[in-house]
Amino acid sequence: MATTGNNFLALSNQIFLSKMDYHDASTLIINLKNADLELRDRLIALGRLSEGYNEEMEKLHLKNARVLDEIIDKIGYPTMDKVGKEASDAAWLIIQHSISNPDFMKKSLALLVLAVDEKRADPVNLAYLSDRVAVFEDKPQLYGTQFDWDETGQLNPNTFDSLEKVNRRRKEIGLNSMEEQILIMRNRVKSENQLPPQDYEDRKMKFNEWRKAVGWIKNEL
Repeated sequence: MATTGNNFLALSNQIFLSKMDYHDASTLIINLKNADLELRDRLIALGRLSEGYNEEMEKLHLKNARVLDEIIDKIGYPTMDKVGKEASDAAWLIIQHSISNPDFMKKSLALLVLAVDEKRADPVNLAYLSDRVAVFEDKPQLYGTQFDWDETGQLNPNTFDSLEKVNRRRKEIGLNSMEEQILIMRNRVKSENQLPPQDYEDRKMKFNEWRKAVGWIKNEL
């Protein structure tokens, strides 16, 4: 029976991953990141970035997560000493965007905690990833890195414990103050022509439905 094109591609990827060294992993991870950013730039240009979670983007994020998960199974977490800082940061970006795969994101978070403890990964990346997981699980973030539109149509950080504590933690890892970051984020969405949702409550309802569907929160009994 002849091998189909898709099967051949899948087999080729398996062979590539089975023979992977750190250089191969670095190249592949950076390519995955570039594909992610290219799609994001295209959606910004089309004015479609603020229209909920774009279906094409979600599909790419899931694909990238699957490939990176296979890489991690082969070489462990892509730390700076293995794949270089650029690829290690790229791996973090892929993980940060794997929001429809909670198991992979939480698995990666645990590995990143160990890597940062061993000084083999960037603590700023850990701050962003731990905050993102906290937000999806309805917990207060520790570093104030995650932002969203509020009911007044203003962009603000998601819930955190206290401004004083957040600013202290941010300073410890070299981040700017929360007050400075709020201004930066508001200017960013303005430059990208991102707009607040027209119906805040509807968006909130759909967000919670999505979180239940992908496994961030459990369905009510």
